[in-house]
Amino acid sequence: MKMHDQYILGIDTSNYKTSIAVTDKQQSVLYDDRRFLTVKQGERGLRQSDALFQHIKNLPEMMETLRESFQGRFDAIAYSSKPRPCEGSYMPVFLAGESYGRTLAAAMHIPVVGFSHQEGHIEAVKAFSSLQGERAFLACHFSGGTSELLQVTEKEPQQAGYEIAVVGGSKDIAFGQVLDRAGVALGMGFPAGAEMDEIALHAECASTILTQIKVKDAWLNLSGIDTQVKNLLCDIDAYDPLIRELFDKIVSAMEKMILQGAEKTGIEKVLLAGGVASSQYIRKRLPVRLKKAGITAVFGRDGLSQDNAVGTALLGGKQLWR
Repeated sequence: MKMHDQYILGIDTSNYKTSIAVTDKQQSVLYDDRRFLTVKQGERGLRQSDALFQHIKNLPEMMETLRESFQGRFDAIAYSSKPRPCEGSYMPVFLAGESYGRTLAAAMHIPVVGFSHQEGHIEAVKAFSSLQGERAFLACHFSGGTSELLQVTEKEPQQAGYEIAVVGGSKDIAFGQVLDRAGVALGMGFPAGAEMDEIALHAECASTILTQIKVKDAWLNLSGIDTQVKNLLCDIDAYDPLIRELFDKIVSAMEKMILQGAEKTGIEKVLLAGGVASSQYIRKRLPVRLKKAGITAVFGRDGLSQDNAVGTALLGGKQLWR
């Protein structure tokens, strides 16, 4: 591996994955490793204590693997400290990454800085997209536990990260929860989004039995369609058309949310991040529909929409080398 002069180690410990990454001063991604947390068949997630335990177990093993292929000295460490960049945002799972990050930094006598998981998601997509130079834009954080439309402003030059205001989203459950619940009910492993996505992509047709998801002022509720899908799964034999229709209804709801958010804020560029935003079905359809309305939608590199530590490491580099 070609050696560079300065490196940042990023650590992210979310509800779904343990992630570490290494980036350099040129924003090159030199290392990117992620490990799904293990969820028992039939279950739809982990308790925070169980997820925290798995992170504590995963991190030493992943660090040892990192050292087998990367020999550079770290100049700083960046970690995800909380879900969102706001007062009171907290989840125990992020204590694992914070604990390891601060301990390593103290032992190595190097700077350490924390960012929110949401900021890391945004940076991972934005850094390699056409929005790289934008200071203000909309962002959708669509994941297993979050469905939010955000008005995002880059912080002042002396500080990395973003000022974020929630301007729309789901008032109850998330898009990812709807997909995961349906998938688990069909016997898929958790999280089920990727498998559901494959079915939607290859389904020959969509059913026409689900009601539209209503969106008002960029806000919506998803418990209704979640209940519909759960009830229908007990009564139908062919699941593929229903899954494809579910994705169609989700795409339509996302489109309405973004258009209404753009009207509220006057911003016509939107970045999409989070595990649900990695769906190939959504990536193929949503930008085309938004483009017709004059909205530019950016998804970024494949793989960087999902939980990762790349964005966190990049933010650490911005903080150190700004």
